[in-house]
Amino acid sequence: MTTARQPVNALGLTRADYRGAPSTLCAGCGHDSVTSQIIAAAFELALPPQRVIRMSGIGCSSKSAAYFLGRSHGFNSLHGRMPAVTTGAHVANHTLLPLAVSGDGDTGSIGLGGFKHLLRRNVPMVYIIENNGVYGLTKGQFSATADEGARLKHAGVNELPPIDLCAEALIAGCGFVARSFAGDAKQVRELIKAAFAFHGTAVIDVISPCVTFNNHDDSTKSYAYGKAHEEPLHDLTFIPRYEELVEEFAPGEVRDVRLHGGPMIRLRRLATDHDPADRMAAIALLEHARAAGEFITGLIYLSEGRPTLAESLGLGATPLAELPADTLRPPPEALAAVNDEFR
Repeated sequence: MTTARQPVNALGLTRADYRGAPSTLCAGCGHDSVTSQIIAAAFELALPPQRVIRMSGIGCSSKSAAYFLGRSHGFNSLHGRMPAVTTGAHVANHTLLPLAVSGDGDTGSIGLGGFKHLLRRNVPMVYIIENNGVYGLTKGQFSATADEGARLKHAGVNELPPIDLCAEALIAGCGFVARSFAGDAKQVRELIKAAFAFHGTAVIDVISPCVTFNNHDDSTKSYAYGKAHEEPLHDLTFIPRYEELVEEFAPGEVRDVRLHGGPMIRLRRLATDHDPADRMAAIALLEHARAAGEFITGLIYLSEGRPTLAESLGLGATPLAELPADTLRPPPEALAAVNDEFR
């Protein structure tokens, strides 16, 4: 008996080589769909697993970091503390590529302060928020992203307005802000691929339905609502720099946006003529969508003008973690000179 050979990428790895442990999440959970697209994106980009460090906090979303890229580094931090731990990991070794998976509670509640400061520092990483509007791991209480007036069987009615994590990212100066829906596999995959190529913090807020606590038809975080109300801004394709660029559409229908290092994002306009390079237009888009009850997905904002944290700190080519002790530790004379300045 023979089996067909599995396709391999430029590194000679199969898609299975980018998997992790079997998922223990509920069957049908949107987080597992996001995991599948992370695996697909990493395989198609031929990412070296040893260059990636998987970061997470606490919650159902943070459990999913165990289900992909099993050959990479990984660190499961405390609730809401993933941004701070990732910042430290980046400063220690800025040659690694952090891929963080967080949730709406982990990011929007206890971790909101860390999230904002990570964006302020522009730590180069892919930051995926698996947003379901509930604390699924603690039996379905409302999270900070739950819509005002939302109803849950055990939690009652939510009386508070939601926090829009894409708007928070925009206000904090994030250069790559996107929103997607776990049920739109192609869009999620292409956004993840583009985020990996971005030079800075790339935030993707994915509406990822909780099939156990928040998947009833009138929930704005459900599969049914997402499929019925999703309004994509554009048809998005990521084009790696080593591929030949082929114009597939008529002039005026396509916008090619070149990223740092050569790859491109190709945007084909759909119903909305949105310019992702216009920050004020991006903020207005989110506000109009909120007021109209629309579910806007796609690349909301893109700008690569800011230096990353490593560049701002002037870190050298050699990671701090690899420098010898005599280089990292100043001699007694240098410390004495510093102390003398304060006498």
